[in-house]
Amino acid sequence: MRTAIVVGGGIGGLGAAVGLRLTGWDVTVLERRPSTAPAGTGLVLQANGMRCLDELGLGDAVRAGGRPDAGGGTRTSDGRWLARIDGDIMAEILGTSAVGIHRAVLHGILLDALPSGTVHTGATVTGASADGTVTYRLDGVEHTRHADLVVGADGINSAVRAALWPENPGPARVGVIVWRGVTRDPWPGDIDVAISWGRGEEFGVVPLLDGRVYWFAAINGPAPVTDEDPVAAVLRRFGGWHDPVPALVGATDPATILHDDLRCLDVPLPTYVRGDVVLLGDAAHAMTPNLGQGANQALEDAVVLAATAGSPDRYDRDRRPRSQKVARVSRRIGRMSSAANPVVVAARNALMRVTPPRAALRSMARYADWTPPELGR
Repeated sequence: MRTAIVVGGGIGGLGAAVGLRLTGWDVTVLERRPSTAPAGTGLVLQANGMRCLDELGLGDAVRAGGRPDAGGGTRTSDGRWLARIDGDIMAEILGTSAVGIHRAVLHGILLDALPSGTVHTGATVTGASADGTVTYRLDGVEHTRHADLVVGADGINSAVRAALWPENPGPARVGVIVWRGVTRDPWPGDIDVAISWGRGEEFGVVPLLDGRVYWFAAINGPAPVTDEDPVAAVLRRFGGWHDPVPALVGATDPATILHDDLRCLDVPLPTYVRGDVVLLGDAAHAMTPNLGQGANQALEDAVVLAATAGSPDRYDRDRRPRSQKVARVSRRIGRMSSAANPVVVAARNALMRVTPPRAALRSMARYADWTPPELGR
């Protein structure tokens, strides 16, 4: 049986482990964190991500644990709609509904699909070589293991990428800081999936299955100050925005709010493969969140890897052009949504108002309208 070591137990790494096992590989996952308890807030699985989960045999479980996107759109900071899209139209164009889900729920579904003992926590990878050898520290002891395939799925600060792609400068600051949170309790009343734009500011909401609401707040600025109360920091910038923005922030436990300095791989990798080692997800193509494709692209990587794992070069040919294009477009959209110049903001908003909803959706849908290869299990 062919062996694989997956470095990183996030969504992409666990997805790759599930896919590789389905295609006959013996898989070990090395996760740096001390436990498998998931961290994070929420995300939206678009049509491409849901099709990948269907191919992994997990689509039904994810739909049961998430909330289908009933539609939404884009608003100004005072609440006026720039564009609205009905959820039925989205499903019609894309062939399947997008699903809003808490990362912890998705992470749990992926973990449950793997046999006990597959994931080793507290394992810090200290080195990797192109022949498939990995060194890591676990419980204070250095270990060396060899596998037929090593998958670097260890995120934006990938140790595998640093070891085998030392010429890449790594992640660069985008110039945007973001807070992410989930309300403590279910939200009373209906709420739309929506993004609201200001001048150099952006606020998004995604309702979850249990009635709570995932939200994010992004502003242009320098590296974040981490010692300020996060609720106070967000309300200082968004307290005057339309309902329910201030109330959502105030309904969130400050201890659960994540505060990040957005970064991405501005210098694309010339290959995702070095010998018997491949990169996947943020380790390969960390992108800004503006297309909502980060987790979806990682799931695409996972399924394509499982389908082509006997030929890493084919994985590179199949995944690198598409994922890097999605990353470029996401970066470009990020510059538009974070625009602060009043003339640019006015032109952006005017364009959104006059663009027909179906045309706007089709423009975005071409990045989610993707079908994974069959795993042939």
